[in-house]
Amino acid sequence: MSESFEQLFEETEMKQISTGEVVEGTVISVKEDEIVLNIGYKADGIISRSEYTNTPNVDLTTCVNVGDKLEAKVVKLNDGEGQVVLSYKRLAAEKGSKRIEEAYNNKEVLKAKVIDVKPGGLSVVVDETRVFIPASLVSDVYEKDLNKFKDQEIEFVITEFEPKRRRIIGNRKTLLIADREQKQKALLESIKEGDVVEGTIKNVTNFGAFVDLGGLDGLLHISEMSWGRVENPQKTFKAGTQIKVLVKEINGNKIALSLKFDDTNPWLNAAEKYAKGNVVKGKIARMTDFGAFVELEPGIDALLHVSQISQTRVEKPSDVLSVGQEVEAKVVDFNEADKKISLSIKALEDNNSEQASTEE
Repeated sequence: MSESFEQLFEETEMKQISTGEVVEGTVISVKEDEIVLNIGYKADGIISRSEYTNTPNVDLTTCVNVGDKLEAKVVKLNDGEGQVVLSYKRLAAEKGSKRIEEAYNNKEVLKAKVIDVKPGGLSVVVDETRVFIPASLVSDVYEKDLNKFKDQEIEFVITEFEPKRRRIIGNRKTLLIADREQKQKALLESIKEGDVVEGTIKNVTNFGAFVDLGGLDGLLHISEMSWGRVENPQKTFKAGTQIKVLVKEINGNKIALSLKFDDTNPWLNAAEKYAKGNVVKGKIARMTDFGAFVELEPGIDALLHVSQISQTRVEKPSDVLSVGQEVEAKVVDFNEADKKISLSIKALEDNNSEQASTEE
């Protein structure tokens, strides 16, 4: 049956479209995986989920609403069911490619969500254009597990742009390095030796701890952790702990830290507490062939010479003493300038013997 004059007239009034053309339409229906557009043509336009975005498993009902205006590219005039196949992402990708090219030329910082993580790097999408960030350019430090970046928004710059080869490379590392250098400069300009600053313990080793000062790491050496002895820093300090430290020395980008604050120096009151003739108590800290060192308090050790251990002859300190043993002794010499104190158990025994004889 031939078409009526009215039908022919309506068809001629309908706009004509062709494959590859960009059309604008109004959303008349939207499902999780499909958008239907009225494009002013004799058939409606269909945008499938895969032709809307590169992001997997997106619910399209969260992306558009009925009544929204959309531009899309014509992929096929008939999908076999009389509907026009459209692509929103291909048009967006073309626009995105231009956007990325501009960012590449202008060294502009871009921001996008990580949509895919592989051992070789990260994939992000900028206006439906995929950008790959190799693992070596993800960070300024080695990242063992890139999965922590999944679904995170990250900043980067484009360092390679070859759309014909589908090679668009992003670089996050260069931004982190620049940011770190800026923070380093600001930190070094704001601190000086003798300042007390706050930082976060970043890593603990057997020789000390590295403290993040906000731009640079300072080293808190084991010898500067306490006025006393620290046998194992890893038992005393934990990564992530906030800590106040003294800036002991700055040498270029190297910062030496200390917890030996002047007002806590045990030698400040040592002259009175350990004056010659005073009887004191302490614990054996370590021994040598010539004597034992007694810790009177953290930061102050005194020498108990082998000849001063007892009235009877002692060959080696270890014959009669042991590390950790508490002893009482008399101060026989105090040298504040050299920070040396000498003790004698023998002198204390002599005093006790004299007192006993007097009482008899």
